[in-house]
Amino acid sequence: MTPIFTMDINFYKYQGTGNDFIMIDNRQSLFSKNDTKLIARLCDRRFGIGADGLILLESDPEYDFRMVYFNSDGGEGSMCGNGGRCIVAFARDLGIIRDKTRFIAVDGPHEASIEGDLISLKMQDVNNIDRNSGSFFLDTGSPHHVQEITELESYPVKEEGARIRYDLYGEKGSNVNFVKPEGENQFFVRTYERGVEDETYSCGTGVTAVALAMHGKRNDHPEEYVIRTLGGELKVRFRWTGDHYAEIYLVGPADQVFKGKLVC
Repeated sequence: MTPIFTMDINFYKYQGTGNDFIMIDNRQSLFSKNDTKLIARLCDRRFGIGADGLILLESDPEYDFRMVYFNSDGGEGSMCGNGGRCIVAFARDLGIIRDKTRFIAVDGPHEASIEGDLISLKMQDVNNIDRNSGSFFLDTGSPHHVQEITELESYPVKEEGARIRYDLYGEKGSNVNFVKPEGENQFFVRTYERGVEDETYSCGTGVTAVALAMHGKRNDHPEEYVIRTLGGELKVRFRWTGDHYAEIYLVGPADQVFKGKLVC
């Protein structure tokens, strides 16, 4: 009989304004990135650990670490802003970094700093915002549809988000953000995420997209917006150069929730 080998792999659960992730230190390359069914099962909230996504921290010769992000459906995803903030907290907790870092993700290099319980993550520059009839589309590391809704608290985000995600953007899809102004430079946002195929409590690249889209619509001067999500409050700082957005920072908390062992 062929012996069955098992391996224990430590995992950690982190959350950033309710956007939650399974974190694995994969610098030894023990976790297989090809097992999409395992990743989906681990993210399942009934039969697994439960998370919006799974993130691997890996070694990179030119950066402090590499971030590899998977959606909860098991597929490798585009950039995740809250996941980026969470992996920075994870790297600090592992002793890889202290209060500053430079790491690489699927959309390129990122810088981040830690001050108290807040993590400031630098996002990629944004050059284009497409304005459609009643909505905006832009890429902040992940594609985002942004649309204002008056009665956002009772809005069917999952149903309408799924419809827009597939009907308007096809199989590749887009994340869909519904936004409501709440005051001067303050907004309430609810997001439907592709790959999760549901509403999440928060979306970092989505919050970033909303801030830039609302700035572009209003053509106002403030370059810091406060964004409220179901999971908490985030800030987006940026600089408008006259033809593109630069020095974009996503700022908010990220915390370890619990840890355990996978038997693979």
